[in-house]
Amino acid sequence: MPDTDTQLRLSPQVNISRSTAARMWVVVSCAFLAVLQSALGDYGASLAAALAALASAVLAELAMTYKAHRFEKIRDGSAAASALVLVLLLPNHIHPVYAAMGAAFAVAVVKHSFGGLGSNWMNPALGGWLFIRFSWPMSFAGALEGSHDYFSPVGSAAGQAVSGFLNRTVFQFLGTVLPAGYIDLFASKPPGIVADRAVLVVIFGVIFIAAFQISRSWLSILYLAVYGFLVRMLGDVSSGGDLWNGDVLLALLSGGTLVTAFILIADPSSGAKSAPGSAVLAILAAVLSFAFRFWGGAFYGCFYAVALINAFTPLLCKAERRLLYSGSGGRLGLNAFKGKWA
Repeated sequence: MPDTDTQLRLSPQVNISRSTAARMWVVVSCAFLAVLQSALGDYGASLAAALAALASAVLAELAMTYKAHRFEKIRDGSAAASALVLVLLLPNHIHPVYAAMGAAFAVAVVKHSFGGLGSNWMNPALGGWLFIRFSWPMSFAGALEGSHDYFSPVGSAAGQAVSGFLNRTVFQFLGTVLPAGYIDLFASKPPGIVADRAVLVVIFGVIFIAAFQISRSWLSILYLAVYGFLVRMLGDVSSGGDLWNGDVLLALLSGGTLVTAFILIADPSSGAKSAPGSAVLAILAAVLSFAFRFWGGAFYGCFYAVALINAFTPLLCKAERRLLYSGSGGRLGLNAFKGKWA
């Protein structure tokens, strides 16, 4: 039996109250409902990509684990979750073959090449996204082109009607006006990633995930707070505007921000062993997300930001082992945060 210091060095310090299977199937359910909302506006293209990715991920999981575990690893839902989260990050009109290949790569390479669930250095879905993004960049052309016209100050006729009603009945008492275009954020839009087209379901999904303690929601909130602050302060400056004039609502409801905050950032592979270390990574991810999107021109820059953070996570974990989990000073450092950041 390893001693206490050894256990601390080797074991992730993550306090999540639900079992792996429970957490994965909740994510699967939320992601699938988001796919359905997107599919209602694209004649089922989102659903076709999701079914292809799901089948491919399950087959890849079976190929990697059937000999040792039979169907046990399929029942924990991790392969299905990886496939459907991947689809949330993909353009809604992507060819199902690309979605299937990305899902197979996510499970067989990103997940299992380092030892399977819990040992992967990157969220498998994010790894699958990077694989498709750089292998078949033209498959993102429609989504990237659509992102430039993602938000219209005028809005659709339905958006104008709804915003007009809300302005007359709610917002006039608050002394403000809701632009018509914001209503269109919650409905099916031009080509884009599935998560952006289904943002209404995604919002309910992340609320459910947070309420039932599926992940470390405090990390998600920290990420959104820092990202929103930067957008408000500097978001308009990046396009030649003024300070403190950035559009926070648009930034939070587009570009895959909510999926990044509540799934990618909250994933243990995106965090360090300690709560302070995880907080540092979440803040860095928020800063990079802002920089890539507003200064680098990458509408889905938050995905690149998390990938870069994942690449540097092992270095921070190594520093943590020396500062927090080694010797008497390490035990004191750990006890100082124990219980506070559950």
